[in-house]
Amino acid sequence: MIAERSIVVRTGIELASPLAVVVAAYLFFAGHNQPGGGFGAGLVLGAVAALRIVVGLSAPRRPVVLMGIGGVLAGVVAIAPLLFGDALLDQVVVDADLPVLGTVKSGTALIFDLGVTFIVVGLVVAVLLALGGDELAGEDRS
Repeated sequence: MIAERSIVVRTGIELASPLAVVVAAYLFFAGHNQPGGGFGAGLVLGAVAALRIVVGLSAPRRPVVLMGIGGVLAGVVAIAPLLFGDALLDQVVVDADLPVLGTVKSGTALIFDLGVTFIVVGLVVAVLLALGGDELAGEDRS
């Protein structure tokens, strides 16, 4: 319904979606060694998905799958150090020399943040679909 009534809103969301994904990627990589990187990126991506669902554009429609993938990623990264005698949620940090970027330092916290991102996006989409967000777009839920 919204997409049929307002081409301006639909076009604006189509144009803003790639920019929001870039912002989410920045938040994800900038904050993965600090609290909130994966959560902030997930909220931005969830907002993009919510806007796209409301106007009837393509967006993730299976939030349980997203939350499941995220839960498995975060759970495995959290529990894996216990298998090697380390503390829960301990991380492995790796340094690599890349041709363009120089020395890049990353670790298993990045994978944990990816899991958190999937969980947050799935949760936002699940809440929106439960509230009938896809009905605003004129789609049938069956």
